[in-house]
Formats: sequence, C-alpha cells, structure tokens
Amino acid sequence: MRAPKTFRLHIGIFGRRNVGKSSILNALTQQNVSIVSEIAGTTTDPVEKPMELLPLGPVLFIDTAGIDDIGNLGGKRVAKTLAVFDRTDLGVIVTNFSDWGEYELQLMETFKEREIPFIIVFNKADVFPENIEITSQLDSIKVKHVSTSATVEMGISDLRQLLLNTAPSDFINRPSILADLVGPGEAAILVVPIDKEAPKGRLILPQVQSIRDLLDNDSFCMVVKERELREALSRFNKPPKLIVTDSQAFLKVTADTPPEIPLTSFSILFARFQGDLSEMVRGAMAIDTLKTGDKVLIAEACSHHPIGEDIGTVKIPRWLTQYVGGKLEIDNIRGHDFPENISEYKLIIHCGACMWNRRTMLSRIMKARQAKVPLTNYGLTIAYSLGIFERALQPFPAALEVFKSEN
Repeated sequence: MRAPKTFRLHIGIFGRRNVGKSSILNALTQQNVSIVSEIAGTTTDPVEKPMELLPLGPVLFIDTAGIDDIGNLGGKRVAKTLAVFDRTDLGVIVTNFSDWGEYELQLMETFKEREIPFIIVFNKADVFPENIEITSQLDSIKVKHVSTSATVEMGISDLRQLLLNTAPSDFINRPSILADLVGPGEAAILVVPIDKEAPKGRLILPQVQSIRDLLDNDSFCMVVKERELREALSRFNKPPKLIVTDSQAFLKVTADTPPEIPLTSFSILFARFQGDLSEMVRGAMAIDTLKTGDKVLIAEACSHHPIGEDIGTVKIPRWLTQYVGGKLEIDNIRGHDFPENISEYKLIIHCGACMWNRRTMLSRIMKARQAKVPLTNYGLTIAYSLGIFERALQPFPAALEVFKSEN
C-alpha cells in the first residue's frame, strides 16, 4: 500500500518556463511523469509524483507551471504555482546560469519568508557554463546549489544527495501521534464507532495511523466500539494509559471512562500532530465570542461526498448552534481550495488534515493568524461545544495550561 501524503516529504519544483523543471523531475524519478517540450508553458497544472527517495523514504514531487507565465491564462497558472508553496516542505528552484535574475531572487525571498528550506539547480550545465560570480554570491549567503543537465543525466545523483542533505529535520525526526503519551509496554484503548460514516470494510486513516504508531513504539493497543468500552476496561488488571475516541462519541466515552484515565480524541491528537495544538485551543475558546448571524468557515481536507449525519455539514453546525443559542452563517469548503479573504469569518473550524502534510496545515494556521481569525479543529470544537474541553485536554499539559491561563 502506498504511504499517505501526510507521511511524504513534499518537494516543490519551481522556476521559469522552459528551464527544465519537468526534465529534472523525469530524471529524478526515472519516469516520464511530466510532458517535456521545447515550447514554453507546457506544464499547466501542478503535476504530482509520489516515489521513494532513499534513505529519506516516501516523498511527493510537485512540478509547477512557469513562474513567469504571461497573459490571463498564464496568470491563473502562476496562481496555482504560488498555492503550491503552502504544501512545500522542501523547495527546488530550477534555473540556468544564463537566465538567473529577478524571478529566482523573488523565489528565494518567498522561501526565506516562509522558512522553507530550498536548493537551487542550475540546469542545462552542458550548454551554459558556471558563472563564478553567481555561485560565489550564493556560497556567501549559504544557499545550497548544484549543476545538472537533465537531458544527459549529468549531476542528477548530486541533486538527489543534496535533497537528502537539505530535508527539514522535523520531517526526519517526526514526533509520534500518541505513543509518547502511552509509552513502551503500556496500553491504549481506541474507541472506533461503526456507523453510517465508517467506510465499509476498513478503518479511517487516523485510526490506522494511531494503531501503527503504538505498535512501532512497543505499546499495546485495544480497539473497541463505544458500547464495548466498559467491558474492555473491566478486563484490564492495570488501567490503560490513554483512551482515544472518535470525537462524535465523546459524550458516551467520557461517561464510561474513569476520571483518572486520560481521554482525548483522534482529531485532537491530529491537531497536535499536523498543526499547532495550543493555537487551536485558543481558536476553540473563540466559540464563546460567537453571536447569532456570525460567519463560520468549516474546512474539510478530503473531497468525499457527505452522507447522512455528516460531521462537518450537519453535526458540528448543530452543536455550535445549540451552544450559541442562535443560527450561524456557515460555509463549507473541501480540498485545497481556501478563500482568499477569510477576514469576514469569526471562526475557522478545520478537519484533522490526516491526508495532507503538516506544512499545508501550518500554512492555513499562518494565514488565519495573519487575518486575525481564530482557527480550531473538529475535535476541539466538539469537546468545547459539549462542555468536556478540559477533560479532552488532560493528556496535554501545555495546551491545558493555555486554556486555564486564558479562560
């Protein structure tokens, strides 16, 4: 089975038209992933290619349209290219010694502003010889670079090594989802309701990832449905270190869990794993400021078709309305689309983003912060609306302290 995108290092390939971005991607992957042509502007929409880049492991290359595209259609292509910054963990600027100039300097500044590590690839080195003035300047500011020729496969192994050397440390040393809260030789109970929204014949990704995380770190794991929790607890001769529930079963699971056993939800675990838990705790506290008629944005990373009592379009709006005591104006969006003007919203509520990489979620948090709009996630919203917020934050002392100090 392929590794999900959330575990893949996202490598964005940027540059002008016809500098060889697609040729570089094809050479790296040793496949004809992107169409290569002498005609400038061949790549229109970002092209994704998952692969294994050893010893890093799973990565996702994203080939983008030329940053110098022109015209009305070209402007739209550039906008899509710029959106790729939001999910780029490691940037690659492809250029050559003849074309180096303002566009490349702007890309460098964008990466620096966003604190995204990047490298520069001087392609077509068989045609354009090295410009010592350019490379010396880059060396002086400690910008990593490499010379290649994708057409004759020159320097590709050096490029691959440079990518490995530049990968962000937080990707290599990624924190666990929940195993650090449990510990080796200890047990966790995962409460997984099987209802209309549960996919037939399988578990959803956060549940699978949590099980694997526990196993990888030598912890025990028991998976039960919500009505089986009490019976499961009675069979333990030593209490589990943690109980994790689907947020929709929060009330029942809270009622059945002894207060001395820490309890949280999969969604809240992913607020920490994929985003910034303390920031999202502050966002949830903004629920108290909502008034009838306020605009709320509910954002879902997946593009699945909602069914029945869908959590994002039905349940959370209902719980929020009950909490506020009046009707709210709620907008729902799915996928990578995100409104340019979010300042009109009083609150943004996001899913756990289990299908994305962490950089994408952190980019949305950054945009919300810049617009001064509080952002939280599904699990935190549900816990706050149902009056069990402090209980759900019990496993996270730092986040709990944020709630207590700012409440």
